[in-house]
Amino acid sequence: MDVVRRSFTSALGGNFVGLQNYRTVLGNKAFLLAAGNTAKFLAVCMPLLLGLSLLVALILYGAPEKAGPFKTAFLIPMAVPVASVALLWQVLFDRHGLLNGWIVSLGGLPADWMQDMRAFWVLVGSYIWKNLGYDVVLWMAGLAGINPSLFEAARVDGAGSFTVFWRITLPNLLPSLYTILVLSLLNAFKVFREAYLVAGDYPADTIYLLQHLFNNWFRELSMDKLAAAAVLVAAAVLILILLLQRAWEEDA
Repeated sequence: MDVVRRSFTSALGGNFVGLQNYRTVLGNKAFLLAAGNTAKFLAVCMPLLLGLSLLVALILYGAPEKAGPFKTAFLIPMAVPVASVALLWQVLFDRHGLLNGWIVSLGGLPADWMQDMRAFWVLVGSYIWKNLGYDVVLWMAGLAGINPSLFEAARVDGAGSFTVFWRITLPNLLPSLYTILVLSLLNAFKVFREAYLVAGDYPADTIYLLQHLFNNWFRELSMDKLAAAAVLVAAAVLILILLLQRAWEEDA
């Protein structure tokens, strides 16, 4: 509530300024760039992560005797410290790093991976790598909750693998899908840490996210803009989650 109050007051003096802070934020080019990049990142990562994790979960669920070691292996990235991931980024993607070394050895030209659109895909890959195992475990928990007799009855009736997945597996996974989607959405905002440690306060435009902007405004003590932007982002995330919840409740 204090942040909401601050979003309607000036940074110095705390005078009431109405919607001026919101107009300033919505007209700020840095905010529009960061919001656009964050939305693009979510739009790319969410389908990729959900689809890939569900595919892996289905494969492991079909071979339960082999699933245990693989589930443990998939969860290892979540235990890797952020600083270690950032160091790995630097070793691999620096202009004089391993990846450019391999490219040069093959006769190619080195690339600045963290200064153009390729940085965006590095960020996407890092997010999927770190969160894939977590989502796989959640999907497998949802699969384990489906009554096996439903699959047996469908196979007796002659249903194929795709029909079983579309008519039985997917509808019964909808509650799990809502939970996994919301958790993945919230985890997506944590990927900023790796980008910040590697590229600093002002990375390439393609990976300049809302967290970078908030961090910079906080350092500059621009509390009026920071509060207004925080309220806007929180409202957008809340509305998205409520819409998803309503859609899932209607399907149920």
